[in-house]
Amino acid sequence: MENPIKTIILDDEPFAVRLLKDYAEKISFLEVIYAGGDVYKVLELLKGNPSTLVFIDLQMPELSGMELMQMSNGSAHNFIITSAYQEYALDAFKYKVIDFLVKPISFQKFYESVEKFLGWQESFETDSKSKDIFIKADRKVYRINPEEILYIEGLKDYIRIHTIDDKIIVYENMKDIIMKLTTDEFLRIHRSYIIPLKRIKVIEGNRIWIADNLRLPIGETYRKSIKAMFGQ
Repeated sequence: MENPIKTIILDDEPFAVRLLKDYAEKISFLEVIYAGGDVYKVLELLKGNPSTLVFIDLQMPELSGMELMQMSNGSAHNFIITSAYQEYALDAFKYKVIDFLVKPISFQKFYESVEKFLGWQESFETDSKSKDIFIKADRKVYRINPEEILYIEGLKDYIRIHTIDDKIIVYENMKDIIMKLTTDEFLRIHRSYIIPLKRIKVIEGNRIWIADNLRLPIGETYRKSIKAMFGQ
C-alpha cells in the first residue's frame, strides 16, 4: 500500500490503549498518529487529517465516543468501535461505523476489522464511476442500483429506501441520502419523499403518481419549483 492509513486509538483505559496500539503497529500499512484518552485532541486531529481510521471506545468520561462521532458525522472519517457494551451497537451504526469490536479484543478480530475497512474502501475505489450507491444498514453494506429505487421515505430518525424487491431501513437523513444520488435523476417532492424522475406517471394537483396504486404528496415548500419544472 503506497500511503499508510492514518489511525487514531481513543480509549480512557491505558491498558486498552497499549494493547490496540501494539496491534496497530503490527500492521505495516497503519500509521498511528495518536493513541490515548484525550478526546479533545482527537477532535483537533480529525480536523487536520482527512479519511482517518478511528478505533474508538464509547464510554469516555468527558465526551462520549457516540458524541464525538455525532460531531464528526458527514466527514470522511471511519470508525471502528471498541467497547465492552454490546447493547450500544445499534445506536453506533447510525454513524460511519465499519465494525463493532466487543472487549476483550484479540489481534485476529482487530485485523479482521481492518480488512473489513479495506474492503469497504476498495469497493468505493472500484466503483467510483458507477452510479450504484453503498448503504450501511443492520451491520451490513447494501449495494443499491438507483435504477431499482421506487421512492425514498423519510421517517423520524431514519429513512426507508423502497426498491423493486426490498425495503431497506437506513440511519441517515434525507439531506445525506440525496447527496449520494444523481441530482438530475431524483427529485425531492416533500420533506418525507424523494422520487426518481423516471417513476413519475401523473402529476395531479398536489400529488404525484409513481405507480398505478401509489400517490405521494407534494410538500408546500416544493410545489412552486415542481410546477415550474413541468410547466404547470
